[in-house]
Amino acid sequence: MNAPAEIAANYVKVGKGKIELPTLNMFLLSLLAGMYIAFGAIGSQAAALLVQPAALGKFMGAWVFPTGLMLVLLAGAELFTGNCLLVIPVLQGEAGLTGMLRSWAIVFVGNLAGGMLIAAAATKSHVFSQCDGAFAETVVRVAGAKTSLSFSDAFFRGILCNILVCLAVWAAFAARELAGKILALYLPIMVFVLSGYEHSIANAYFIPAGIFAAGEYGIAAEGLGWYGFFVRNLLPVTLGNIVGGVLIGIIYWAVYLRGKKS
Repeated sequence: MNAPAEIAANYVKVGKGKIELPTLNMFLLSLLAGMYIAFGAIGSQAAALLVQPAALGKFMGAWVFPTGLMLVLLAGAELFTGNCLLVIPVLQGEAGLTGMLRSWAIVFVGNLAGGMLIAAAATKSHVFSQCDGAFAETVVRVAGAKTSLSFSDAFFRGILCNILVCLAVWAAFAARELAGKILALYLPIMVFVLSGYEHSIANAYFIPAGIFAAGEYGIAAEGLGWYGFFVRNLLPVTLGNIVGGVLIGIIYWAVYLRGKKS
């Protein structure tokens, strides 16, 4: 396996390449990442609903959810939350701040589009009709709970979430074989799901899916709407995700790369 210092050095090159991707390629890869995370989220909700008792269902949902990040890292895609580690090549002087911010903006928009696309497709194909409509009710309930969080709760849950997501990406870089990469990323993602932390890109599926399902199936959802999605949840969670991810990047850069030439 790669030692942490090797991971840091390798990520400088990988991150620089991510920042230098052509705009269209960057957007298309980010669209895929949003879709992959959404697929993992749908599977997670289905598993949590279908497996009883509820405690075991929650565990099974958390076990399925990392499929999304696995596809991002192994199939190749660009995920905003993981790309908060791009602060590493910037601090190392191998990429510019403007380039990183450009990458974040494009990837964020592409991720949102991908997640919302899958949410709409799942609704219109009546995937949520399973279990006599209980799936749809679950989707709406989860979305409503997320938009009901206070700003501070959403923000701090976003920080905690992306600490674990970036550690999952970091740990996957430690492994040199496929099985090791999958195992390394799975456990941190399971922990964040079980703990109830908030992931901005996953919420690009969870909350729009709830909004769409509420309309499609006529489920009452007080306070659930686009304002709740963009302002009450996405804004604080995204800010928290940035803080958590950048924190990990800065610490590892300071420990393993500060004062060293790439």
